[in-house]
Amino acid sequence: MIKTIALDMGGVVVAIDIQKAQQHFRDVGLKDVESFINPFHQEGFFGDLEGGKISAEEFRVEFSRLVGREVTPEECRYACMGFIDGVSQPALDAVLRYRKEGYRVVLLSNTNPYVMTWAMSSAFDGRHPGHGLRWYFDACYLSYACQLAKPDPEIFRFVLDNELIRPDELLFVDDGARNIEVAQSLGIHGLVARNATDWPAEVDRFLAEIHSNE
Repeated sequence: MIKTIALDMGGVVVAIDIQKAQQHFRDVGLKDVESFINPFHQEGFFGDLEGGKISAEEFRVEFSRLVGREVTPEECRYACMGFIDGVSQPALDAVLRYRKEGYRVVLLSNTNPYVMTWAMSSAFDGRHPGHGLRWYFDACYLSYACQLAKPDPEIFRFVLDNELIRPDELLFVDDGARNIEVAQSLGIHGLVARNATDWPAEVDRFLAEIHSNE
């Protein structure tokens, strides 16, 4: 029996654009951006920010060192917000529907403080003005706050422990196949999202199949 549905943010709740993100970092002055930014797992100082190993200020200082000039917090935010290519209203509608149906719905995301400053503000929302991302979810498990990042198995165990559920009671939706593979190795149900709009139909089919076998 599924009790909790965990959703990634990028590629599931919001559309992402890696090329735009890379261009934003280049705009600020980071030339070898491909060494740090990729679709599913960030490297170097950016990976350290997502994993909670460094603070936003320490990230800014390292960014400045690599660029060769003082980078402002606003420029850091501009660079990081390059990932975001729009909020998926079908995804948000699905979150509210699943909660109404009795599921706990939680966010499980590799992300950073710069993006989340926007996501947790009223600027995030479209259909329900004034609501940030947290309004939609029962809980938010953010990599930098947990100091754990996918695909580390420990972040999945962290969620299971906090949700007080067994692995087979959790359904995890992510756009990264490696993250799903690790979750499934722990006994968690997993679905790979092809994009930020179509996955609710796949989740609906999965839940209907699970319930028909109970």
